[in-house]
Formats: sequence, structure tokens, C-alpha cells
Amino acid sequence: TESGIPDYRSEDVGLYATSSSRPMIYSDFLRSAEKRQRYWARNYIGHPKFSSVKANFTHRFFAEFEKTGRLLWLVSQNVDNLHISAGSQKITELHGNAHQVVCLQCKTITSRREFQTRLFDSNPNFAADVEGIAPDGDAFINEDVVKTFDVPSCSVCGGILKPNVVFFGDTVPKHIVEFLYGKTEECDGVLVAGSSLEVYSSYRFVNAAVTQGKPLAIVNIGKTRADQMANVKVESQCSDVLKKIQMQ
Repeated sequence: TESGIPDYRSEDVGLYATSSSRPMIYSDFLRSAEKRQRYWARNYIGHPKFSSVKANFTHRFFAEFEKTGRLLWLVSQNVDNLHISAGSQKITELHGNAHQVVCLQCKTITSRREFQTRLFDSNPNFAADVEGIAPDGDAFINEDVVKTFDVPSCSVCGGILKPNVVFFGDTVPKHIVEFLYGKTEECDGVLVAGSSLEVYSSYRFVNAAVTQGKPLAIVNIGKTRADQMANVKVESQCSDVLKKIQMQ
């Protein structure tokens, strides 16, 4: 959020607190061509801003912390690629990466930048006034203009194209879950930075670590699902706290 991308659940300022709009549901995307059309039209308009966002102090902090050898693994719930652009290598993007597009049929992965070009070629005259940007890169636009938007299919097999992210209602791949449970067993403790942990996909690893007797520290604006488990809880923006930590 400190890079300018809104989140869903921050107290008083997240999307759920400020808007009636809700994120795409996986089952809706699969079964409805109209839902896919709406999604890609909004994403097409929002992508230039979303893709231009830069990593902030917190992203750079964890990249530098990794170099000290004291960071076992970083798990990001974000789909914005900013931790990787800041230099993190020991990282799992739990919910995928919005800078990639995957075909649901043949599984071919292409870059979001390349797909933006295809979207432009299919919709050279499409334009819309932006009323706001959503956490996943969508733009809030007039619903009437969405109906004219043309969505290309996979250039390899003609299948449905989807951002390479885990939509609400979808599941994190099993091999990723098993890998992260392994990292939970290896770690000495867990730091949660900037997450409410409301979704089970991330909460389960924190719960597993605490069950194993590992200490838990949380830095977040507003309450989290794991507050009662935490050894330390700080209500703050991440950067305000991390700037006070001296790396050794």
C-alpha cells in the first residue's frame, strides 16, 4: 500500500471499507464470458498505472535482510511483483503474479505486457474514465463501456486466458502449500508485516508456526486474525517500524 496500490482490508482505508466493489470470484470467471470481458476491460485500463508502481522501503528492506542470511523465506500475498523487483530471491508469491497471463487449457504462460499489446490491437479505440484503482490492478470504470470490449483467446490453443493469480474461491497449488509448510518447520520465528491474515491461505502457515512453538511478531494497521497468538503486535505502517531496525 505504501507504493500506492490499495489493499482490501486495512482499517478505514482498504477497499472493503471504502467501496462496495468486490474482487473477481474464480467460479464466476470460469463460467461467464461477460465476467471475463468485464475483468479484462477494467484490467486493461488499470494496467499502465499498476505496472508502473515501484518498490518501496519495505520491499527493499526484506531484499537486504535476505542478504544477511537471517531471512529463511519470504511469503508474499501480493500479486504485484514488487518484492522480486526489489531483489528478493527467497520468495513465494502465494497468490501468483499479475504480471503473467496463463491459458487455462494449454497452461502456456505469457507476460502481461505482451497481452496488453494484444488487448490494444483488439480494442484500438477503447477508452474509459478511471474512477479508481483496485488492489489487483483493475480500474473502476463505467460499466456501459465494458460491453464493447473484445477479449483475445490463447494464441496457442484458443483457450481462456486468465491472470496468473489465485482468484478468490480458487486454491493455492498443493506443491506450494507443502513447500511452505516445510519452511514453517525450518524457521525460528515468524514476522507478519502488513497483512490481516483474514484469508486461510496465509493464516494456516502462521497458525502452524505458533502450534510448533515458534514466536510470532505482527506489524499491521488494524486487527489481524492472529492477534491473540502474537508475542508482539505493533499497530503501524511497516516502513515506520522497519526503518528502526538495524541490520547486523
